[in-house]
Amino acid sequence: MPDPAPFNRRDVELVAKETPFRRYFQLDIYFLRHPLFQGGMSPILQREVFERGQSACCLPYDPARDEVVLIEQFRPGALAADDPRPWLIEAPAGIVETGETPDAVVRREVQEEAGCTVTDLEFVMDLYPSPGATSERVAMYIGRTVTQGIGGIHGLDHEAEDIRVFTQPFEEAIRLVDAGQGQTAAGAILLLWLAQHRDALRAKWT
Repeated sequence: MPDPAPFNRRDVELVAKETPFRRYFQLDIYFLRHPLFQGGMSPILQREVFERGQSACCLPYDPARDEVVLIEQFRPGALAADDPRPWLIEAPAGIVETGETPDAVVRREVQEEAGCTVTDLEFVMDLYPSPGATSERVAMYIGRTVTQGIGGIHGLDHEAEDIRVFTQPFEEAIRLVDAGQGQTAAGAILLLWLAQHRDALRAKWT
């Protein structure tokens, strides 16, 4: 892989910024110029960005039982994409609010969404799911848990969450990814990362 171009955010000229929509999320319009790989600067570009902020996602994993905890819930984005079954299999996740840390968020969200507790956390990566359209950056973790007795329906009533929680042997869970069944990007990537690092993680945690 070649070395990255020697650009950083200071090389981007922000001409103007507008915010035509702001509620729980917001839409920003950026007018900007940036340096080109062949030299010089681009013309002034207009780019719409869905302001999503930082979030954090955690795949709970029991190294002793070699099981993961997964959740399933309705997603309006999948409905808008004409998915015939807009209930997606995911790993617990949540938005990082001001003053919070990503690791604190995943501990809270795993408890609220999946009804389990994670002890050790293994940081995996920061991921931009769709940087051409949204500012969202996801801090990704594997969390050590005990899966015995985990399951049922969870979520917060005041957020109208209706979340089915289930455990699955790792080998079965990774087959869901291989089959392309209803996975979100973060959940699938965490399962694929665990497939590569599972033996080392089990040795570390057991």
